This record gives sequence, C-alpha cells and structure tokens, in this order.
Amino acid sequence: MALVDALRARARIRSLVRRTPLVDSSWLSDAAGGSVALKLESLQVSNSFKIRGAFNAVLSRRERHGSLGELVTASAGNHGRGLAAAAKAVGASLVVFTPNDAPRAKLDAIRRHGAALRAEAPDYDSAERMALDYARSTGASFVSPYNDLDVIAGAATVALELFDDAVDLGTIVVPIGGGGLISGVAETAKAIDPRCRVIGVEVAASCPFQTSIRAGRLVPIVPGATLADGLVGNPDPETITFSMIQRWVDDIVTVSEDELARAMAGLAEAEHLIVEGAGAVGVAAVASGRIDVRGGRTAIVISGGNIDRERFAAVLSGATA
Repeated sequence: MALVDALRARARIRSLVRRTPLVDSSWLSDAAGGSVALKLESLQVSNSFKIRGAFNAVLSRRERHGSLGELVTASAGNHGRGLAAAAKAVGASLVVFTPNDAPRAKLDAIRRHGAALRAEAPDYDSAERMALDYARSTGASFVSPYNDLDVIAGAATVALELFDDAVDLGTIVVPIGGGGLISGVAETAKAIDPRCRVIGVEVAASCPFQTSIRAGRLVPIVPGATLADGLVGNPDPETITFSMIQRWVDDIVTVSEDELARAMAGLAEAEHLIVEGAGAVGVAAVASGRIDVRGGRTAIVISGGNIDRERFAAVLSGATA
C-alpha cells in the first residue's frame, strides 16, 4: 500500500462514510501530561472504523471486476457489520462467519443488513478457518478483515483525516487486532511525517503481534478472555500486516483487563462516550502510563463503540470481564 492508495480510497468512500471528529480530552491530557485528542471512530457509520475498509474493498472489487458474485468473510463483529452494509449498498450477497459469543449488538446489525450470518464458531480463529473453507468450496470471494490491501487502504483514511485536523501530531496510538488499521495508519502517517510515532496497543490476553515482533516471526498464541473481543485471535499466518507493522510501527504495548475496564468507565464518565473494549485500549495505555505522551500532541484512535448494554453496564459498575 502507498499514500496514493489511501488518497484514492478517501475519494472512493467519501460520500459513504462519516468524517469523524478529533476531540481534545482534558481528562487524558491532565492525566498524561501532554496534549491528547480522541479520533472518534465510535461515531462512524456502523460505529466502527471497519466501514471504511469494507466499502473500499467492495467498491474496488467492483471497479476491477464488474460483477462481484458472492462474498464471504470472518469477523469478530465489526468488519462483518461494515461489509454487510457495503454489500447491501451494491446488491452483493454476503456470508459472515463469527464466533458464537460475538456481541449481540454486532450480530443483530449484520442480520439487519441482509447478510447470511453463521455465528457457529467457538472463537475467531475457527470462524476464519470456516470462512476460508467456505470460499474454497463455493468459489465465493473472501474479504479478510485485515489481510487485504483494499481494506487496509480504507483504514488508512483515518490517518489522512488526523493530519488534516492536527498537522503537528507527534504520536498516534492505535488498537491492534489483525493489524489492518495500524498498518494503514502507520504507513500513511510515516509518508506524511516520518517523525510521527505510531504506537500499537494489544490486550495482554491476546498479543500475537507484540509476541511475534519480539521473536522476529509470526508466533501463534493462545488467546484468553478479554473485554476487547474485537482484538482477540491469531492473524492469518500469511498476513501482509506483519511485515507492515515491522516496518512502520514504532512500538507495541499491552494493557491489562483492569486498565481496560477503567479506561472504558473513564471515557463514559469524563467524555460521555460509549466505547467497546477494543476501541478503548489506546486510552487504557495512555491513562496507565504505558505510553509516554508528555510534551507532544497525541491522537488516540477510538476504533469502535459496539458493545452490548449488559456488558457495558457491568464495566461501569466495576466488573472487569
């Protein structure tokens, strides 16, 4: 992917996605000793950044091939929701494989957009294997949530907006699941300003990229239970995101479940924002001091806000799982 791909993606999806705000956070700025702002993709269409890559992937494929045929994907929820909306917009059929315990808020939205939902897998890794098997057996086109240059270019439009709104950015903090968002944001940010730091955040319960970067190769991990359901699981062993993260990302840190729960509650109390676990990991890292943002301007990508009411209520009442 190159900067021009992000620019083309922005032009392609501009009328279909929301230009989300970058909002200064007095709470985090005071706590961290630096200027901290929040990029609110939780306010995006479908309440997740995933809609950017989904629309870019579908529209790019249609430009190249004309007829799309059947699409299939695997998702922890947000990518499936975004791709379902994109498929509906162009009249394409879509099958979405998810874990059987994916948040109801995400599964209900996938159904509303008319996709065929297969919430049968015990975990994300299994859902991805099932989706790939389905693609091989039926000829459907698999659209990865992260291992896809069009998806990554769509996610990269987040970085274009960040620099439009804050030319003096010193640090961008980004959640890492499969690595598509941080790959696109990091490569685009470095093309615009090579001095800008890009820091990734995983949860301690599922940190395949931090583990793999330290090992110098992709290392499978055994994911644990976490509030950040959208970040759980191993990436495809052939993913293009690993080499992109190696090249463009300055550091990766992890946060605990307690730190994540406090961040979600803090966002609700101080910023009046509903943020899912995956979307709050960057805030958890900055609020807990795992990333030093003193003396510069920092943007934290709040990647999504799709969380079931019961789980969110439990977090606010002090539960951590």
